[in-house]
Amino acid sequence: MRPIIGLTTFIESKGTHSYNCLNSNYINAIVEAGGTPMMIPLIEDRESLLKYIDIIDGLLFTGGGDIAPLYFGENPIKELGTIEHERDGYEMFLFKEAYDLNMPIMGICRGVQLINVALGGSVYQDIYSQIENSLGHNPKGSPMNQVHHMIRIEKNSKLYDIFENETIAVNSFHHQAIKDLGKGLKVTAYSYDGIIEAVESVERDFVLGVQWHPEALVPKHQLFTRLFDEFVRQCSK
Repeated sequence: MRPIIGLTTFIESKGTHSYNCLNSNYINAIVEAGGTPMMIPLIEDRESLLKYIDIIDGLLFTGGGDIAPLYFGENPIKELGTIEHERDGYEMFLFKEAYDLNMPIMGICRGVQLINVALGGSVYQDIYSQIENSLGHNPKGSPMNQVHHMIRIEKNSKLYDIFENETIAVNSFHHQAIKDLGKGLKVTAYSYDGIIEAVESVERDFVLGVQWHPEALVPKHQLFTRLFDEFVRQCSK
């Protein structure tokens, strides 16, 4: 039976209408890996969100805007981008419920930062102004299905087991990154300027986050199907 994977969404306003949205790359990657994607609407009603937790077998935190720095005890710097308090609260709630159930969890880009902050960590609000000698991590005008820089993967990690390589090329579309590591996490990949590119839990069976966008690479770079294959396999248990 195909496991049901919950995917977090965001609100987009067009004129007088608002829509719950999600990039179709996430949906396609889950389907190709053998899962059944279920978009979880961004709503405030916690009882309704708990119903989704009851239904799904795994949870994927998707990319998007910046996390409000008040969640990790900081005031905003001028380089901070768009924040959505409603999305932060909805995702923090979903993460806690899924984490307490030892549900398989994966985070992508904003998603890995959300996992880290939810576990008591922090993020750089803007790597270019806060990290000296940082490399290019947010190329302007580059297609999302194009790899951009190399990362180093730690051998003793789930990520190494998935990719079976210590170095791979990834795409990159972020101006924030993990700073202080959250409780129960370990770093499993770095970029060549030392920025954290992946983490995993040492306290749960499968909680894994990556800073790049593998869902956008799947159509042209089959290597990245391995990540979704393993996530869906974990959700099938």
